[in-house]
Amino acid sequence: MVVDDHALFREGLVRLLGSETDFEVVAACASVDDALLALSTSAPDLVLLDYDLGPETGARFLLRAAEAGFQGRVLIVTAGLEDSDAASLLRHGATGIFLKHNSPELLAKAIRKVFQGEVWLDQRLLKALLQQNRLSDYGERTPRFSEREREVLRRVFQGLSNKEIAVKLEVSESSVKATLQQLFLKTGVRTRTQLVRVALEQYRDYL
Repeated sequence: MVVDDHALFREGLVRLLGSETDFEVVAACASVDDALLALSTSAPDLVLLDYDLGPETGARFLLRAAEAGFQGRVLIVTAGLEDSDAASLLRHGATGIFLKHNSPELLAKAIRKVFQGEVWLDQRLLKALLQQNRLSDYGERTPRFSEREREVLRRVFQGLSNKEIAVKLEVSESSVKATLQQLFLKTGVRTRTQLVRVALEQYRDYL
């Protein structure tokens, strides 16, 4: 299954994969919601997931797919990624990360490797993660919050709803939801209540 919000890239990728005799594209989706719906009908073995999906990120798919019991593999296919986000994605179920500037031939190779159960990482990301010991020590590192994540978390502490936070920050409500999903991913929680408790207990000094 292909999940990418850019129609040109998505359709090109579907045609590319269709030319490989051992690949079958069972669904092509532009959003997380469409992809989650397709999981129940197409049952893909592997998902090619873009990280930046407009107002949301692929992190939300990882969280929701895990909750739905998805057992397949997920290869992140992205134009770029912060090292901290890469570590969080791997920690929460991504089987690999492939950067879009690489060749189609290398993508086909990455897909086959991931399907066989191996982890695929771009060499630049691998070097950065190893240097920071993130591959072997995810759980003991303090997540780095962006300024937007700090702003949203402060207002969650104040008891504001997503709509109220959006008004305060002058952004869309979908943007607030996407930021909350990132906070869930970085702190290892699944609900707003858990987020508040964990942030107060472990990360208050970083806000």
